[in-house]
Amino acid sequence: MPRPAPARLIVLRHAKSAWPHGVPDHLRPLAGRGRRDAPAAGRRLREGKYVPDLVICSTARRTRQTWDLVAAQLGASPEVVFEPRVYDASASTLVAVLRDVPDRKRTVLLIGHQPGVQDLVLSLAGGGEDEALARARVKYPTSAVAVLSLTGTSWSHLAPGTAALDEFTVPRGTTVTH
Repeated sequence: MPRPAPARLIVLRHAKSAWPHGVPDHLRPLAGRGRRDAPAAGRRLREGKYVPDLVICSTARRTRQTWDLVAAQLGASPEVVFEPRVYDASASTLVAVLRDVPDRKRTVLLIGHQPGVQDLVLSLAGGGEDEALARARVKYPTSAVAVLSLTGTSWSHLAPGTAALDEFTVPRGTTVTH
């Protein structure tokens, strides 16, 4: 029986959010720039053939809105789980969430928050594309997309150094003028 292809993890930081007065952090919406950038992230995933079969998204409003705008660009309908543990999570909590992923899910998109997403990517990346690693270390801006290939075949064995960072991009949308 052939060995399954390596699993792929895509880590997306939510798009740029607004800071409306009196709105609790969990309920903050996307800002205008975020509403432009999130579709660009979705297009990047589709163009790179990084279409997930499972999405794990924080329950925060800005991550849910990011997912809605990304999803509209994918041309696919993956399973989506809105996971409360992803909100304000540390890298170790995110690893624990990912270890619960069934092995039949080969491409997983995680949509979360700083600093957890950056810490997760840097912890998991035992190697990879040097320039991408350098940029991810310096800054993990809103709408940033990290694509990692796992060295093992089981999500349950996910641990520091068990992935390679293949790509790190920051898709940006454009303003349409009339």
